[in-house]
Amino acid sequence: MAGFALVPSLLPQLSRQWSMSATEGGWLGGIFFLGYILAVPVLVSLTDRIDARRIYLASAALSGLALAGFAGLADSFATALGWWWLAGLGLAGTYMPGLKALTDRLPVAAQSRGTAFYTATFGVGAGLSYLWIGLSQILLPWRWLFALAAACAAVSVLLIWHGVSPGTSPTPVKAHRGHWREVLHDRRTLAFCGAYFGHNWELFGFRAWLVAYLTWTHAMSPDPWTTMPGLIAALATFLAVPASILGNEGAHRWGRQRWLQGVMPLSCALALVVGFSGNLPSHWLIPLILVYAASMNLDSAALTAGVLAETPPERRGTTLALYSSIGFAGGFIGPVAFGVALDAWGRSSPSGWTAGFVTLAAGVGVGRWAIGRIERPATGKGAS
Repeated sequence: MAGFALVPSLLPQLSRQWSMSATEGGWLGGIFFLGYILAVPVLVSLTDRIDARRIYLASAALSGLALAGFAGLADSFATALGWWWLAGLGLAGTYMPGLKALTDRLPVAAQSRGTAFYTATFGVGAGLSYLWIGLSQILLPWRWLFALAAACAAVSVLLIWHGVSPGTSPTPVKAHRGHWREVLHDRRTLAFCGAYFGHNWELFGFRAWLVAYLTWTHAMSPDPWTTMPGLIAALATFLAVPASILGNEGAHRWGRQRWLQGVMPLSCALALVVGFSGNLPSHWLIPLILVYAASMNLDSAALTAGVLAETPPERRGTTLALYSSIGFAGGFIGPVAFGVALDAWGRSSPSGWTAGFVTLAAGVGVGRWAIGRIERPATGKGAS
């Protein structure tokens, strides 16, 4: 995850260097997740047939290659798209396959909380990525930052190689053929997938443009709070960790569906509040952004743990493949939609940034609509 925030953190610099429009910036931010969704149905569903550890190792190595390629060969918007797309493909083979490798090695009773902690470490990695890049870009050229992230990907290969024992193939190959039909006809699974789509639309649209937004607010009204936007972005991302874990605990206590139907509208409302608060002094705006950043992660682990809880182990890999593919399609659309809105309403005007945050509210609104399609269990118990 060391290279995860490279493009979002360096977007203002890369936009100037390559004369990119906001729409092109959105595409560069979103292409990472397009690579993810194109690869994840194949790579994650393969974990129903072969040990997920093997897929993780190959994909982490591919991530390192992509980051090294960006460092040495990216010299325009077009070439950057190709290398960043390949990096997203590498993530497809590490995030959910890593979760599958973990849950395959945990007792059933520990899987829900194990999932919550695992998904929370995504936020830890993303936050550390924003932090080290925000501190290092002052001292090092951006190409060196990509090279260092490539080295970190190589370290992750060594960690998994030595720290996780090889496993056996989960199920016979012939049992896999009907999995996709079963998953695609499961309405509850599809509802969780749609909710995850909306969650990622909002989350990754926000993360792709947060540094650029803080850079713009600092240019409009210089303030010590926004001197280092990468540090604010890191803090906003770190808040995903406790918010995600607490969100899953809230789902356990009050019922997963009830919890999700409550926290997603809260996040939607806060997106609109932030969008219309661009003229606030930074000492008010920054805390508001941080509260919003926490709120958008209250549903993350609850969604992932919910879809795992409702899936038999023998087709869990296929379910995660569909869940990730649909969910990270939102991760692609979010940054692009934000960039298009920014170009349409003015990149240098408050109305442009307001329009961008409205697209985030629209994304989580789609997720709330999807989770509302789940019928309550006959027993009346809300928890999944």
